[in-house]
Amino acid sequence: MYQEIFLRNVLRLLHEKQMTRQALAHKAGMSLSFLSDLTHGKANPSLKIMAALADALEVPLPQLLEVAQPALHEEEVEYKTGKPLPAGLTRVAAVLTDYQAFNVRQWDAANRRQLAKARKPR
Repeated sequence: MYQEIFLRNVLRLLHEKQMTRQALAHKAGMSLSFLSDLTHGKANPSLKIMAALADALEVPLPQLLEVAQPALHEEEVEYKTGKPLPAGLTRVAAVLTDYQAFNVRQWDAANRRQLAKARKPR
């Protein structure tokens, strides 16, 4: 389970940082084919490999092991097509109080509704 969480976070950060897999592999000191095997679940990352990827992505390793809120299906499709978020929107991860998290979920839901409306063909 943690391997899936780790790899999902690596792929999400690759997208957010608009970094190619080739650039990540080079920065992490591994071959592109090994990184490809990792991201396709064909290889298991050692702690050393996870640390190298975290350093290459410029994030602390524990952040790559955090469970993010599940994405909506349309976001999954958007992610796979490589489309960045519209201007003015940013994806963040944070540690919040229950009250703060409630407010953030409300804002998130409102923004997702606006994005869905904007994507619908007229």
